[in-house]
Amino acid sequence: MSHKNDNSLETCVRETLDQYFQDLHGAEPHSLHDMVLRTVEKPLLEVVMQQADGNQSKAAEWLGINRNTLRRKLVEHKLIK
Repeated sequence: MSHKNDNSLETCVRETLDQYFQDLHGAEPHSLHDMVLRTVEKPLLEVVMQQADGNQSKAAEWLGINRNTLRRKLVEHKLIK
């Protein structure tokens, strides 16, 4: 299945992960699930907060999460104090 002309987020993630495994040169990854989620979560929060003009209630609604959960994640990623 070719993904060369597909600019979807899924394809970008797949290609990045393929490159990550190549860069490991046979070494086994550790905590890959957590690493990927944390790597994706911060820019997701940054972009959504920007698009929502800093409105946490709106951003939480767009993300489909509770506003308190959003605040906790923003603090975890040092996006707010």
